[in-house]
Amino acid sequence: MNDAAFMERALFWAERGRGRTSPNPMVGAVVVTSDGIVAGQGAHLLAGGPHAEVHALDAAGPRAAGATLYCTLEPCCHIGRTGPCVERVASAGVRRVVAAREDPNPRVAGKGFAYLRERGIQVEVGEGRVQATRQNEAFFCWIQRGRPFVIAKTAVSADGFVGRSDSRVKLTGPMADTWFHRQRAEIDALAVGSATVITDDPMLTPREVYRARPLIRVLFDWHLRIPLNARVFSTRSAGPVIMIAARELVDERADHIAALQSAGCEVEVFPTRDLGFVLARLAERGMLSLLVEGGPTLQMAFARAQLIDRVQRVATPRVLGRGVAPPALVDESIAASRVRHLGSDVLQEWDTPGV
Repeated sequence: MNDAAFMERALFWAERGRGRTSPNPMVGAVVVTSDGIVAGQGAHLLAGGPHAEVHALDAAGPRAAGATLYCTLEPCCHIGRTGPCVERVASAGVRRVVAAREDPNPRVAGKGFAYLRERGIQVEVGEGRVQATRQNEAFFCWIQRGRPFVIAKTAVSADGFVGRSDSRVKLTGPMADTWFHRQRAEIDALAVGSATVITDDPMLTPREVYRARPLIRVLFDWHLRIPLNARVFSTRSAGPVIMIAARELVDERADHIAALQSAGCEVEVFPTRDLGFVLARLAERGMLSLLVEGGPTLQMAFARAQLIDRVQRVATPRVLGRGVAPPALVDESIAASRVRHLGSDVLQEWDTPGV
């Protein structure tokens, strides 16, 4: 039986849940009979909905008896919003389970595999581990580090600028725009600094793509400088807007805070500007991934705190002549982990050592 091919199919099915399952992981499952016939397959499609194993076993029906179940993550063994999958796997008569990797969630963490082995089911772990880990990197970061997976994205002109300090500048072309709006449709939250909002007045919404869930926008505005007429405050139908502010300014800017709250903006006040503390708070709110799009000051603060998991740098052919220098987020003498051509733009991605 070709374990690698069937695991690849399970990983393909898991992708159907991308952008939909948070704070749960994406999971795919395939049931294969002893003579190599795919009897059922499925994916976890929505937090609170049936897990991938349940969908696959439902599709397989009685053909699951004596079959092999391929799954991209250890089957769960606890009661959450759904019942434990391991009970369903065992009762279906599955003979063998091939899983890409263990679930680091302390409520599972090998207990699912132990349950299956205790019932005489052969369990093999590791096929497709690298792909499965990359697929759920945000979930694993959230569970293991207690914070969202952080991506820092910047676009740079041909003459080395990310924009201008006094006006909004468009750098990327339509193909790159579509790619990055698709990324906005998948992540949990989008973050920018106050200078970006004041200069560019962005809406911070995914456009020309479908997003299944509300997009959380996080505005780092320690000094409470963002004006009430910023366009992002008019887009609450797209998702919550959260402002990160410093506690020492609460009394001084009480009226402004009250006006923001009346406009539907949530104001989170922190006693310190420790970004790790802020990320822990966002994680508590169920945010698994955070895309930091601007500006250079905020991104450098994340870099200095060693809180960036992936750097995305888009090289564009646009020439600005003058402007703001890009942040030094990564040693660009090191080869990028991935390079993608997006029309006339080139996207380079660097993964930090912990990814």
